[in-house]
Amino acid sequence: MRIDETDRRIIAATQGGLPLVPRPFAAVAEELGLEEAEVLERMAVMQERGVIRRIAGAPNHYALGMTANGMTVWDLEDAVASELGAAVGALDFVSHAYLRPRAMPGWPYNLFAMVHGRDRSEVEAKRARIAVLLGPAARANDILYSTRILKKTGLRLSRKET
Repeated sequence: MRIDETDRRIIAATQGGLPLVPRPFAAVAEELGLEEAEVLERMAVMQERGVIRRIAGAPNHYALGMTANGMTVWDLEDAVASELGAAVGALDFVSHAYLRPRAMPGWPYNLFAMVHGRDRSEVEAKRARIAVLLGPAARANDILYSTRILKKTGLRLSRKET
């Protein structure tokens, strides 16, 4: 997948995060000597082409008081996994959800959904809501609690590429 020099400059300017201002894309455009509309259009095209997967905030949940973070894992019937996975991912309290292959015999789970709460009881209550949504299609589930924060990073260009 090839990108031109302007796209490369946009990626380099945004790879560390967007500026925390009311119009972040206008600020990036100004820094690069471009129009805001061009930055937005180019980012949309890069997203359509798969160069950029998504543009999203990555909050520090601990700083927001959400100190219980649990990856709920579900063993769903394959025939309904995509449809139900999308429904789980659309819940306002699920930060991300995805399907993965099972690792049998010891790991039967194919749906992963991250939830956050102020304490474990809040996370458990959210898991219970997911269980109701999934109904009998969920044959088993568990929850894996975070023990530390890992550094989150997005798209990065190597020095050679910038």
